[in-house]
Amino acid sequence: MQRLLIALGIVLLLLGLLWPWLGKLPLGRLPGDIVVERGGFSLYFPITTLVLVSGVLSLVLWLLRR
Repeated sequence: MQRLLIALGIVLLLLGLLWPWLGKLPLGRLPGDIVVERGGFSLYFPITTLVLVSGVLSLVLWLLRR
């Protein structure tokens, strides 16, 4: 549990430091992401982004367990 918390802290620190550059990536604006805007209502469902992030995280966790 200690290693997991330390690793999670390091990852969050790196994400915080890299945020200005990560914000420029097209994540959230990929083809397949659903955006519905009508009147006073807007719905955003990033299907493609979720699949991509899930695949990358699965690959990273699989590599870490080996």
